Amino acid sequence: MAKTIEEINEKIRRGKAVVLTAEEIIDYAAEKGVKKTAQDVDVVTTGTFGPMCSSGAYFNVGHSKPRIKLGGGKTYLNDVPVYTGLAAVDFFLGATAMPEDDPRNKIYPGKFSYGGAHIIEELVAGKDVRLTATAYGTDCYPRKSLETYISLKDMNEAVLFNMRNAYQNYNVAVNLSDRMIYTYMGVIQPKLGNANYCNAGQLSPLLNDPYYKTIGIGTRIFLGGGVGYVVGSGTQHNPDVKRTEKGVPKMTSGTLAVKGDLKMMSSKWLKGTSYTGYGVTLTVGIGVPIPILNEEILQYTMIRDEEIWAQVIDYSDAYPQFIPGSLGEVNYKQLKSGKITVQDREVPTAGLSSYLKAGEIARILKEWIETGKFFLTQPVELLPSVDSGIAFKSLKERPIKKRH
Repeated sequence: MAKTIEEINEKIRRGKAVVLTAEEIIDYAAEKGVKKTAQDVDVVTTGTFGPMCSSGAYFNVGHSKPRIKLGGGKTYLNDVPVYTGLAAVDFFLGATAMPEDDPRNKIYPGKFSYGGAHIIEELVAGKDVRLTATAYGTDCYPRKSLETYISLKDMNEAVLFNMRNAYQNYNVAVNLSDRMIYTYMGVIQPKLGNANYCNAGQLSPLLNDPYYKTIGIGTRIFLGGGVGYVVGSGTQHNPDVKRTEKGVPKMTSGTLAVKGDLKMMSSKWLKGTSYTGYGVTLTVGIGVPIPILNEEILQYTMIRDEEIWAQVIDYSDAYPQFIPGSLGEVNYKQLKSGKITVQDREVPTAGLSSYLKAGEIARILKEWIETGKFFLTQPVELLPSVDSGIAFKSLKERPIKKRH
């Protein structure tokens, strides 16, 4: 018998909802059977905790006396530039932003020890950061410079806004060359010295709802230790890829755009992260509840690591040169075992996302629901699916014509 989100929420209000994590549901369904489990269980909670570059936050810092127009000038938080092309005292801080005097890769490989993601972590931890600004001055905003310390409690609004998070599956990165390479997938040893992957596998949100049948605009989620919302599909959302018989994408596919009140979040679940030779990113904790509305949705949440396949990609040549194809595919049970086989060689593996933390997020979200602290929402629109015709496009370079 099908359920509705309203019916599940009523059970949450009465303290009667049955909630299991994406790990727990596997054994429960194996013991009880699909039909009985779909009747018994109301929500399955998922989790992921990993680096998510396309993240950031926007702020309204309030007006100084006299007033200043930050837009059109230059503004920095702890010497990291922010984007002010919005309004007088609104600005956006990107997770990958870095101080202008950071040497980057001039001394290779660069350390990238500090950036926008670290500032987000510091603000959430309650620390003060230094704001410096210069402006051109107007009749209504006469002030031309500002230097002060600010914290989250001083701001009118502080909103985490991430344009591409919670990737649905991802590559396994290896290196066929004879030199060390430094990538957003970490340091990769030469001649198949290691293989890095970045996904929570059977706990990952979009792998538990591969066709986005419950996730869409307005879905309430665990975000950075607080409550957030899905605001749409993330950038590079690409549902039209090869899938297994159970609908699981075999390569990078769906993504989420999410937002939430930064003041309600925790630095435990938002971490500034430095990648040697590459740059700065934000490690984000996300948990998505999957309402068990029917047997079909339940069966998607029963996915196991050995049923989730990822492509092995050479990051020394094929990835940077945008050369299609892969060196083979492996499943997440193999990846989590600590070794895989690539080109007849045994290659040690390492995960860049934390499965331990992903499980903790799923359990926290479970506890929130069981105690009536968190209710499900009905999405106003589901994410674009394989039927939408959406597919990721590469950049088409066009010659630049000189103007006379």
